[in-house]
Amino acid sequence: MDVHIEFEPGGGRRDEIYRQLRAAILDGRLRAGDPLPPTRELAKRVEVSRNTVSAAYDRLTAEGFLEARVGSGTFVRDGAGRAVRPEPSARSPLRPVEIWDAMPDAPRSFVTTAEFDFRAGVPDLRRFPFDTWRRLVANQLRESAADVLTYGDPQGHPKLRAAIARQIGLSRGVRAEPDDVLVTGGAQQAIDLIARILLRPGEHAAVEDPGYPPPRLLFQTLGARVHAVPVDDEGLVVDAIPAGCRLVYVTPSHQYPFGTAMSLRRRLALLDWAERHDAAIIEDDYDTEFRYAGRPLEPLHSLDSSNRVLYIGSFSKVLAPGLRLGFLVAPPSLRVALTKAKSLTDWQTSNPIQAALAQFMDEGGFARHVRASRREYEARHALVGRVLARDFAGLLTPIPSSAGLHVSAFASTDMRPIVKAARKAGIRLYSLEGFTARKEEVHGLVFGYGAIPLDRIEPGLRRLRGLMGEP
Repeated sequence: MDVHIEFEPGGGRRDEIYRQLRAAILDGRLRAGDPLPPTRELAKRVEVSRNTVSAAYDRLTAEGFLEARVGSGTFVRDGAGRAVRPEPSARSPLRPVEIWDAMPDAPRSFVTTAEFDFRAGVPDLRRFPFDTWRRLVANQLRESAADVLTYGDPQGHPKLRAAIARQIGLSRGVRAEPDDVLVTGGAQQAIDLIARILLRPGEHAAVEDPGYPPPRLLFQTLGARVHAVPVDDEGLVVDAIPAGCRLVYVTPSHQYPFGTAMSLRRRLALLDWAERHDAAIIEDDYDTEFRYAGRPLEPLHSLDSSNRVLYIGSFSKVLAPGLRLGFLVAPPSLRVALTKAKSLTDWQTSNPIQAALAQFMDEGGFARHVRASRREYEARHALVGRVLARDFAGLLTPIPSSAGLHVSAFASTDMRPIVKAARKAGIRLYSLEGFTARKEEVHGLVFGYGAIPLDRIEPGLRRLRGLMGEP
């Protein structure tokens, strides 16, 4: 049968030959047993190189559309017209487990930027050490270092676990040996692993409210009954935790989203509560590197004498969220189960990235990066505070905070309409209403300053102030 090929302007010749021959087989114009022209003949006819035609034939042969017969040529294979199933229907009888219908959509807000980006939890990626990181990763991809490309220890790269143990001991006062550390794909995976090994379906867990939504939603998908526990100016209200809770998630060093620190009195009360109720505590210390006043706070983990605190951290704020690097420090009694859960979830975090970070920390680059970033973020923190106090009096009441990458402020009315109007005006920020699961809503705004340059803060807040009208 004669084969006719027409090329579209600007199209790839090899791909077009492949596509048109495949279409002719599927719609029956070429049938089982039909011969195809020799590659040299078809190449001459359509004015392309013989290699181009051969590549198209080879792909069709590999996919089962053609077969080459020695001494005879290339033919359409028997049954080739049925090699590809028809396009599936848009409808399917398959449905997810009911809990997933109740989950909010996967976040897309971090994909796009804005003229004035006040989103919380976003670091300044222009500060990322690109040149150094490129060197470190290239160093791990040398042929002599090819062992990092094989399957590794699910618990994490040994050098990175050792570097993390040293770092958190020096900067956070967390006592840990390398064997206590498990490397994860960010803090969220650490929370997932802990919940998987500690929570049975139907058991109770507690989270802060207002608080970071992902842990609450994650616990729900695992079948846990989740309780939103109120937060005041001392942190989580321990007396409000239901007695049956097996797991409590807290952000004591820099409560998210209020930004306050849990008082020592409340920390000790929480530890006592966990011991009396045989419960575990997840301590999420997500941005403690950036503290601008006072001495570093004593982590719950350091105050814990009964091995009930699982300490988690992340490199998303201090380096970059796209690296997907986090860690958890767990009691020895949970180490084996957590490593098993990690291996079943994704086996391991990327070995070359782990090894590069270990070298970055060992060379001192991480500590230098943290110091430089802290100075920059401290200036932004101070400026946001000054502008809020000066220009938003009567509209917002800033919540005292001396750490992290965001500042929150209370308001007397619902701020969601303001957030919506701000987005249209090129300003991205969050409302406090989006962080509570209880009916008693809290009103206010959350101002992130990690992603916005210092000289853009005042113009952005000035534009927001114009949207809010008179006090």
